[in-house]
Amino acid sequence: MRTEQDSMGEVKVADDALHGASTQRAVDNFPVSGHRMPVAFIRALGLVKYATATANRSLELLPADKAELIAKAALEIHEGKHDGEFPVDVFQTGSGTSTHMNANEVIANRCSQLAGEDLGSKKPVHPNDDCNLGQSSNDVMPTTLHLSVVLALRDTLKPGLGKLQKALEKKADDFKDIAKIGRTHLMDATPLTLGQEFSGYAAQVAKGIERLERAESALAELAIGGTAVGTGINTHQDFAARVVEAINDKTGLNFREAANHFEAQAGRDDCVEVAGQLSAVAASLSKIANDIRLLGSGPRCGLGELSLPATQPGSSIMPGKVNPVMSESLVQTSIYVQGLCGVVANCGREGQFELNATIPLIAHSLHEAIACLGKAAGLFADKCVAGIEANADKIEEHLRQSLMLVTALTPHLGYDQAAKVAKQAHEEGKTLREVVLDQELMDEEELEKALDPQQML
Repeated sequence: MRTEQDSMGEVKVADDALHGASTQRAVDNFPVSGHRMPVAFIRALGLVKYATATANRSLELLPADKAELIAKAALEIHEGKHDGEFPVDVFQTGSGTSTHMNANEVIANRCSQLAGEDLGSKKPVHPNDDCNLGQSSNDVMPTTLHLSVVLALRDTLKPGLGKLQKALEKKADDFKDIAKIGRTHLMDATPLTLGQEFSGYAAQVAKGIERLERAESALAELAIGGTAVGTGINTHQDFAARVVEAINDKTGLNFREAANHFEAQAGRDDCVEVAGQLSAVAASLSKIANDIRLLGSGPRCGLGELSLPATQPGSSIMPGKVNPVMSESLVQTSIYVQGLCGVVANCGREGQFELNATIPLIAHSLHEAIACLGKAAGLFADKCVAGIEANADKIEEHLRQSLMLVTALTPHLGYDQAAKVAKQAHEEGKTLREVVLDQELMDEEELEKALDPQQML
């Protein structure tokens, strides 16, 4: 162990640890869940610290040698080289100061290594005076939250949804000529094609991707430059603009400085909005997964209109049973994601005065939701949708048995007479065709044309 010191005194830290006294205090104070801050958040924090060092150098607030060391160490964090040096629990100080100081200490100690100085010496770089120059946890952590979530939406969730959209569009094309019975209220309705049904699923996912783009737009403002309460105390007036420019150069994104720094730090309405978009995506994916498993139910005593890929044995007691496990996985993921989004909504109302003090929990919830949903969507595309086959015989059987084809007879018979035909057919176990011809309500040629499902699409 080595002895490090912060404003409260001495703390013992492991000899080889890059983090320091402030981090160790947080580890000791918050052994709550075992859930560390999301890796994606930590890596984005490294990028923010790189950008702040770059800005401070360009403003000649940091000597070039210090700025270069800080930028190098910060980029190492961004590249994932020091993930293990961030042990602080999610349930920590609500501003995320513990994780922010964790980053400052790792950077400072890494700079010491690079300069040939002892760990904990704060030479040549000080974690507060240099790494934190012109910054506060209260603007750095909201900035990191926005940056990390936008990167996760772009790099994790969008690709998963895109893969699922393409898989569904392919099935919509494959099934475009298969007429089937529609269902509303879980009851028989008028016909459509299986391709049309799948085109609706594909469109839901496409709208989900559009929702993510709106979510990214909601997070475009960065709080950096506001420091403690939004006034920008102890920071250069051009600092925020330089930081944002450096972030955009590295990511290719289009962030901008917050129009109002007081709102940017006191409220997390933007994250609540993003949670709403994610909840909507989760709802649509659950709907799709449930429809597909219901259409594939059986194989003999259910609807049986689809054959789903068999991925694993379905029962420990019933030999040969195969269950729609990929649908079930996606449904459970969607429920979990909506729960996480509810957490974010609750966090959003916990801002008091000049700061929302639930930033670590918001970060955990959004990143967990994005990671799970992106992975589950991609797996559902690969392991379920891609291998779906249509059971044409069963689909045709259901179509011919449906009484709701009677809808096409309404222009010929009127609503009331058509309803009587449908009820009589149901009660007597006859087809619509048999009842209409028995009662000589229409001639056979006209009836056949009216009952042709292709004419109802």
